[in-house]
Amino acid sequence: MSEPVDATPDLRAALEEEADLLRSKVQELDAKGDDLSYDEGFADSAQVAAERGENRVLYDQLRRELDDIERALVRMDEGTYGTCEVCGNPISEARLEMLPATRYCIDHA
Repeated sequence: MSEPVDATPDLRAALEEEADLLRSKVQELDAKGDDLSYDEGFADSAQVAAERGENRVLYDQLRRELDDIERALVRMDEGTYGTCEVCGNPISEARLEMLPATRYCIDHA
């Protein structure tokens, strides 16, 4: 097994900045919860339900992205950043460049 990739300070800063942005968006959507405010002009309750569904999907996606970034930051602290969580092999630098919070090598993606 090779050594994990050394995360640069710039990469860490970029991930921390992205995490802060995602936290803000997640908190905003979470604060709305099921009581999301919608235009009173909506004549169709199905449209309101669809809007709520879209917001739930967006919330879930943002939450998963935030979780992945937070895990990447923990792995940086532990010195395991850049290793696949399944096989323990190094994740290619090209893959990490495209997906800096990835947890898996291409074989286990």
